[in-house]
Amino acid sequence: MAKDIEQTRSKFDGGVLGYIGTNLLVLLISICTLFIGYPWAACLYYKWETKHTTIDDRALVFDGTGAQLFGSYIKWFLLCIITIGIYTLWLPVKMTAWKVKHTHFAD
Repeated sequence: MAKDIEQTRSKFDGGVLGYIGTNLLVLLISICTLFIGYPWAACLYYKWETKHTTIDDRALVFDGTGAQLFGSYIKWFLLCIITIGIYTLWLPVKMTAWKVKHTHFAD
């Protein structure tokens, strides 16, 4: 089993400065647009994350856009209002599912 772990060719090569810079930009975009721009900011972060990730020596690419996410974002926001916040429990799962749907191998 230990030998299998040693042969793993998956890695993340992002640095702390890129992480901090990307997160500050996401925060700035979100706050300056009163969170209307959050879908675009989230896509910016996901693109940075996948750009620095390889799995079995295969690069990942994220092809989602803020415009694609915006429709779901509005729908989820309305569902949160209608359910008096209960739907917020599903938001992390919905966001992860959307992110995975738009993440592919580069080749």
